[in-house]
Amino acid sequence: MNNFQSLGLSDKIVATVTSLGFEKPTPVQKEAIPVLLSGNTDLVCLSQTGTGKTAAFGLPLIELVDDQNRITQALILAPTRELCMQIKSDLTNYCKGVKPLNIVPVYGGASIQDQIKQIRKGAQIIVATPGRLMDLMDRKAIDIGEVNFVVLDEADEMLNMGFKDDIDFILGHTPKEKNVWLFSATMPQEIQRISKKYMTDPYEISVGGKNQGNANITHLYMMVDDRNRYEALKRVVDINPDVFGVIFCRTKAETQDIAEKLMKDGYNADALHGDLSQAQRDKVMKAFKAKTLQLLIATDVAARGIDVSNLTHVFHMNLPDEVEYYTHRSGRTARAGNTGFSIAIITRRDMHKIRQIEKKANVQFVQTLVPTGVEVCEKRVLELVHRLHDVKINEKDIANFLPAVFAELEDLSKEEIITRFASLEFNRYFDYYSGSADLNKKAEPRDRDRDGGKDRDSGRERGEGRGTGGSRADDGDYERMFMSIGKMEGLDNGKLLGFILQRCNVPKRAVGRITVKGAYSFFEAETEFADTIKNMLHGFDYKGRRIRVEIETDKPKRDAKKTSQGKREGRY
Repeated sequence: MNNFQSLGLSDKIVATVTSLGFEKPTPVQKEAIPVLLSGNTDLVCLSQTGTGKTAAFGLPLIELVDDQNRITQALILAPTRELCMQIKSDLTNYCKGVKPLNIVPVYGGASIQDQIKQIRKGAQIIVATPGRLMDLMDRKAIDIGEVNFVVLDEADEMLNMGFKDDIDFILGHTPKEKNVWLFSATMPQEIQRISKKYMTDPYEISVGGKNQGNANITHLYMMVDDRNRYEALKRVVDINPDVFGVIFCRTKAETQDIAEKLMKDGYNADALHGDLSQAQRDKVMKAFKAKTLQLLIATDVAARGIDVSNLTHVFHMNLPDEVEYYTHRSGRTARAGNTGFSIAIITRRDMHKIRQIEKKANVQFVQTLVPTGVEVCEKRVLELVHRLHDVKINEKDIANFLPAVFAELEDLSKEEIITRFASLEFNRYFDYYSGSADLNKKAEPRDRDRDGGKDRDSGRERGEGRGTGGSRADDGDYERMFMSIGKMEGLDNGKLLGFILQRCNVPKRAVGRITVKGAYSFFEAETEFADTIKNMLHGFDYKGRRIRVEIETDKPKRDAKKTSQGKREGRY
């Protein structure tokens, strides 16, 4: 089965697929399409993103859906509006010259009235996010009671996003007799539950193995201090002039912050997150697909549905808690047989996540060093020389300008011209990187099984003077923070600690002594995380009140005496 004709597709679809540039079916298409064309089977397909899953279910759907019947015959559920739009676009392309199907995408952030109008024209295939579909069902504007096919695309991601109950509700309103096609990158227990509850003896396809990453991706990590994450990112981008990638952040605020810093520093970058309007999201994605944007900074949720070819890099400003999220992130690169890099910028405390991902996703990380300023300068100059060698010369049009150029340079020797030419690129980076520090974390990650429970940096037993939530008055490695919310907002020590940890994504040990007053609070933050905490909290609305956060410049002297339980007073 080395061509689409051999899969059992009609001549019209084969001709359309060929005209779109598809030459050979991918492994998942080879296995899925012949099975699905029978029109009478359930399917569970485990395959990574970027392996051609949309065509794997889309081409059989186009063959099986009756264009003469205006009722909704197929329902495709996807986790995000971006993925909905991508699926609709792909299916529309597959239909050209085959049959006139009305494919309607329904998702939040767009006019629900316009979507209702499209549905009433007779939507044979509906591509939907669970939330908007349920809204339309409540309004009696959509009928899925006669669908023959239900496709769950990126099912694991829908479950990760909390759509479990929504999926149960939607599937509960579909006919008992139907075909369910489930596509997922990973196989968590909830996927198995859906399979058992809604499917009958499903045909199973696994391309690459359960929870397994793409073999064409090189997984790297760089170890730095938390405050140096952004600078490390910049150096990697600078030393890779042709980088075209996605930078993943955990929160919308961090996503916007990184994007604004990159744009301010002169990079072609922009953000994609849930606080943007649909028009803004569309504009950003259009620019990224056209490659007028070099870097897209995104949250996990917003990045679902990004289908852009030839991404060279995926960056992780923070590693996700769930291995499945890492698999989805890294799967943005190395698509369609290409190679790519997945680079995690971590601190020493993140090593356990690296090991967890290696074990569960069956990938191997390699530690790499953050480039030095000298290395960046050297690479940029050599890149300029390579471009000089490869430049296309338009001899006819430039001929009239060359005499003036030669005249301008006649007092310079060949060596002087080369030196000055190279300096145009060199100076731009040397001025910035001159005297720059080495960002690499020198200490190796702590091996608790071999160091006898001691911190290699100091020989101190774990927990001594550095307990989670405790005071660091004795070692001075803290900042005292002011925050303009307190008991008036219903906070106590525990609630404030939980809010800081959740909002800022810092380890529990980063927060020390907490004092909650009526309208304000004080707390200690480890110096390494102080700026991060301030940036993530300052200006955030908490119960209708805009938070103000300040780092106090003068640390007060404190009584470090312990209570009878051995804990410092004031510790949560």
